[in-house]
Amino acid sequence: QQVAYWTRKLAALPAELNLPTDRPRPLTPSFAGGVASIPITPELHAKLQKLGRVQSATLFMILQASLAALLTRLGAGADIPIGFPIAGRTEAALDNLVGFFVNTLVLRIDTSGDPSFTELLRRVRATCLEAYAHQDVPFERLVELLGPPRAFGRQPLFQTMLVLQNNEPPSLNLPEVSAIALTSAAPTTKFDLTFTFIETQDAAGGPGQLTGELEYSADLFDRASAQRLSERLAHLLEQIANAPAMP
Repeated sequence: QQVAYWTRKLAALPAELNLPTDRPRPLTPSFAGGVASIPITPELHAKLQKLGRVQSATLFMILQASLAALLTRLGAGADIPIGFPIAGRTEAALDNLVGFFVNTLVLRIDTSGDPSFTELLRRVRATCLEAYAHQDVPFERLVELLGPPRAFGRQPLFQTMLVLQNNEPPSLNLPEVSAIALTSAAPTTKFDLTFTFIETQDAAGGPGQLTGELEYSADLFDRASAQRLSERLAHLLEQIANAPAMP
């Protein structure tokens, strides 16, 4: 049933989004990437959470709808596939296992008809809930079944990824051991664009902090272009959060 759902849902998916790149995709990718910050204030975070409560939507759904709207405005069309990771732990037998059980799903967002953001959010919410209910098919299996047009250096089915991390940050406390996190000085990227947001809560469970960054393919984008794209998304979120409440 899940295979049938995805086969139907992703039929005739665009092979590649028409993103506003600075350069054509090279025949041989370097996989070099860069990072641009997405400016999110605590006030904007609180407003987005409030919007979610009013619209019965999660922050992740609001970010998905906002990103789809931005890509459409930038010329990507009205058929927007966005990939996102999901914790593949739907089986109770996995509860006591230690391991990495993450799958990748594709959210196909229809932005046609110049919808209001409220209507677009409703579409995204419905599509997200459907995807969650059909999350057990491995992404690699979907690629095999759908047989999308392939090109070296281009991710099949989607090229833009959205990630929201809202779990408790892990910590490592071992006796007589000190540990620090190290980041790569020369980042690489698997996708054209990866929008990553990290959400924390305060001690009372209210809005804490929302930080965001855009990881981009240096083969396609200059840093200045990626930073403008990040700022446009932040500006769009501000407009959405400050718009008059709609039913």
